[in-house]
Formats: sequence, C-alpha cells, structure tokens
Amino acid sequence: MKLLTQKTVRGLGLAALGLMAGLAQAHTGHGTSGIAEGLAHPLGADHLLAMVAVGIWSVSALPANKAWWGPATFMLSLVISAALGVAGFSVPFLEQLISLSVVLFGAMLVLSRQKMPVSLGLGLVALAASLHGLAHGAETPESGFAAYALGFLASTATLHFGGVAVGLGIRKAFAEKSTWVVTGLGALCSGAGLYLFSQL
Repeated sequence: MKLLTQKTVRGLGLAALGLMAGLAQAHTGHGTSGIAEGLAHPLGADHLLAMVAVGIWSVSALPANKAWWGPATFMLSLVISAALGVAGFSVPFLEQLISLSVVLFGAMLVLSRQKMPVSLGLGLVALAASLHGLAHGAETPESGFAAYALGFLASTATLHFGGVAVGLGIRKAFAEKSTWVVTGLGALCSGAGLYLFSQL
C-alpha cells in the first residue's frame, strides 16, 4: 500500500509539473536538439494528457493481466508513425486531430465502465498514437532520429506509468466508486481537449 501511494504521488507530481512546463504545445516550428528535445516534446499539454489518459484507461478498462497492452500499443504506434513523420508523411489538420485525440481518450475513460472490446480500444489507442507520432517525427533534430526517439519514448513511458499509477491509486482509494472518479477525469480530459482544439 505504501509503495502504491508513493507511485501515485510520483505520477501526479509528474503530471502536474508537465502541465505547468508544457502549456505551450511542442509541435512543428519549434527548435529541436536530440535527446533533450525528445524528452521535452511529450510534455506539451495535449501529448501529456493523452499519454496519462492511456495509462488510466488501461488500468480501468483492460483485464488486470493486460493493462500493459495500452501503453505498449501506444508506444509501438508512436515510434512507427514518428518514423513516417521523419520521412515527410503527414495528414491535414494534424494539430486539430491531436487535440481531438485528447477528447477521444477522455470519452474512453467516461465509457470505461462499458467494457468495450479490447481490440477496439487498442485500435483507437494506436490510431490516436499515430497522430502524436507524426507530430514527433516532424520535430526530428538534425542530429538524427535515434537519440530523439529514445528521448520521447522515455518520456512517453514515464507518463504512461504515471497514468497507470493514478489509475491503481484511484481503484485502491475509492473502491466501488472508482468508476465514477475515472468518469469525472474523462470528462475533464475531454473538456481540456476541446479547449485545446478551440485555441488552434
């Protein structure tokens, strides 16, 4: 219990710091510099919210022994689409779609009580992650993709871990009412995504 609490506090602290540090979204047009830029890039508000939400959703909606599938799916899709982004592939209205992915993840949290098919949930995670990956790939520094990718994957994994820790903490602290807490967080997440969308 003590370990779980420490993990939860660490995850919440990381999320709060990331939100404060990343209110200016980190997308195309900003300077890049290797692994440091890779570490910083996911701390934009939209990226951060999406990745933490994936961690919470994975704990709330997936079977206990498969909770790691959500973060793993996100990271795999992220790095593949980032490589496509490096090659110049993109989609119209990418920034808007990324903001809407935050709305999507919020909706998935709200609906986590309904237990959607695992394949559908993971497919949505992969689709949204591909949008985030394209934005990451477009930021690749001149120093090369490898170190930069290592940086953004490390930050992404940390944010997913924070989300998982928050999800476990909610389940432990609120027991039967945990689904309502997750629903509330999902509504807030979707609202934040709509706000980000309105600012573009």
